[in-house]
Amino acid sequence: MPLRGLAKAKNFTLGPTAPMKTFTENINIQTKEANKLKNSGKKHSLTNDLQNENLYKYESEIKSDFDRIVPTLKEIARIQHHDDFINTAQTISKKDLGIDLPTHILDKSWVKPLDMRALYAWCVFKQHEKLSVNFFENDPLEGSSESESAIDFEKFLLDCGIHLLDITPCSDGRLAHSVAYVMRIPFSSVRRRSHAGALFDIENTVNRWVKTEHKRYRENMPNEPHKDTRYLKVVTYHFSSVDPTHQGCAAHGSNDKLAAQEGGKKLLAFKEAVENSFCCGASVDLLLIGLDTDTDSLKIHLSKSDGNIDIEKTISTLEIYDSTINLSKEDAEREICQLISKKSSEDQLYGMDKFVYKLIVNNISQIDYVKKFHKGSYKEIGHAERFIGVGIGFKEVHLRNLTYFSHLDTVEEGAPDLDVGVKIFTGLNVSQDLPIPVVIRFDYSGKVPGAKERAVKDCKRVNNAISIRYKNLVDQGLLHTCLTIRDRDKIHSAKIIGMSLDKKTEEAH
Repeated sequence: MPLRGLAKAKNFTLGPTAPMKTFTENINIQTKEANKLKNSGKKHSLTNDLQNENLYKYESEIKSDFDRIVPTLKEIARIQHHDDFINTAQTISKKDLGIDLPTHILDKSWVKPLDMRALYAWCVFKQHEKLSVNFFENDPLEGSSESESAIDFEKFLLDCGIHLLDITPCSDGRLAHSVAYVMRIPFSSVRRRSHAGALFDIENTVNRWVKTEHKRYRENMPNEPHKDTRYLKVVTYHFSSVDPTHQGCAAHGSNDKLAAQEGGKKLLAFKEAVENSFCCGASVDLLLIGLDTDTDSLKIHLSKSDGNIDIEKTISTLEIYDSTINLSKEDAEREICQLISKKSSEDQLYGMDKFVYKLIVNNISQIDYVKKFHKGSYKEIGHAERFIGVGIGFKEVHLRNLTYFSHLDTVEEGAPDLDVGVKIFTGLNVSQDLPIPVVIRFDYSGKVPGAKERAVKDCKRVNNAISIRYKNLVDQGLLHTCLTIRDRDKIHSAKIIGMSLDKKTEEAH
């Protein structure tokens, strides 16, 4: 398996370190400049300007909340021996970060140096808490199940012959925004599970397929079981056009072809598992997509006549963008339709062709987004995540390089993913004497008796396993954890149930 031993591999490439980010020296400068300058100053006729502005506003606000942590803590560190330090520190934190600092940590500043590692982790955890509250209470991405965009997209999926959309992106933080930004799909309309290398668990995915079909038979949701629709499974691997040999997918050794091949194998194995296990024509649709983490453009792999995935033959949204940028909206739409299936309009497209058309048009807006706000190619071409997300959930995280995901039920089974994350953050944080912030999450269904209590136990179980596996980091204060749970049946934020930073209760003698 490609993941085995990855975290200890000598050729594993660390990303830029935070907060003082550095970048890979072996960058293909010509490619980078070409990405920045090609068609610069022009906007595509299919680009949604208003949506781009709103998405950038959200990205800027959230990331600035995290990026202000270090400057704020530096200011607080300078005054730790001043009179009225605690009140002054709290005032600075509230003004700059919008959060309160833990008094039990500030209290000790008069007898020993202030624990800046603990304060840093605390601030990251509280900023995540703020993000979660804002996401579920205000729906800033306008993708909740009650939103107009989600309702319209659900209807669109059914029109395409799709009753459920299940996407597995790589757990790399550079793909965390692939649903809401790159593909412009309402988050509530997608079942998203991130895995290192996009190598999803086939048995678990079959089980989710079974649950989906069972709901159709029992509740006619999202449509009746006799309707001719499919479960669409998508794998999104990634590559780098700026530095292809270093900044591709670490799980596949930055080998783009291998990443595509392994993703395709997983998809075909899932399809075979469903067809071999269930009768009556049970089947699924498959889609393999490559994401350029520098430009956010896509390579969509086409299907062969036998239903298998063509690794070599792809549709490049960046090439489509460049070839249609001088066309009117109507002409650009016609050109894309003809490219997909020789049709002249979207109304004439059906099934997967209709869905792919939507992806291409949506991604054109994202290409312009990167061109306008990031000069055509992201400055952070490598890792620059702010925290590791471990467990099941994190529906609120949809920003590039905010979170490295490690989707798991147990640390033992998820060790390859988690080890990769810790290896990345060893370069990002530990090298700067900053701790690795790990947010543990278990979503649960409030409709199921005892589910909340089991989610709490799951958090504590994973937290204990992490403290054992990475004992050396924990003992040095270089890894801190925050335990969170969330009722997936309700629209509310994640709730913090504990931290490694909590005040320790003194034992009675």
